[in-house]
Amino acid sequence: MTDKPLLLLDVDGPLNPYADRFARLRGYRAHRLKPSNWMSRQEPGSRRHRRGLRVVLHPGHGALLRALPYELAWATTWMHEANEMIAPAVGLPRDLPVIEWPRLFATDPDGLYWKTRTLVEWAAGRPFAWVDDMVTDADVAYVAERHGAPALLLTVHPRHGLRTADFVRLRSWAEELGRS
Repeated sequence: MTDKPLLLLDVDGPLNPYADRFARLRGYRAHRLKPSNWMSRQEPGSRRHRRGLRVVLHPGHGALLRALPYELAWATTWMHEANEMIAPAVGLPRDLPVIEWPRLFATDPDGLYWKTRTLVEWAAGRPFAWVDDMVTDADVAYVAERHGAPALLLTVHPRHGLRTADFVRLRSWAEELGRS
């Protein structure tokens, strides 16, 4: 086991700034991918089914993420397909650990983001930073109350994706953690 904290990565929002309709972000490249959970929601034979999902990714993000003092893991609906489809496009290894969600998009009885409870359980008491575009104040409070280790919940705007300030914040949090 490593002494590094976990860095739990969502794809859509942080790595794929899907809310930028025109995807004119500098350095990003467009891809047409066909993740199985998205494909299953498309009408067979439809244009969207044939063409796949448009995803914009920055090929330099992998190097920036690998340079951070964390153990990386996927916390995304892409699950294992993140290793197959997203990792090569951003420059990450294809064997990162994956959080497997028991049920995608399930409604939480307490109004939490549907990933939160499973993510805390998966972290199993280890310090973690979670990068996602859907984290709320309720999730922050839940993690602070129920997770027995330090945690940083970093909300990334889905129009901008990960930015320099986010990488700086992740690095400084991990370094502060290492000094405590």
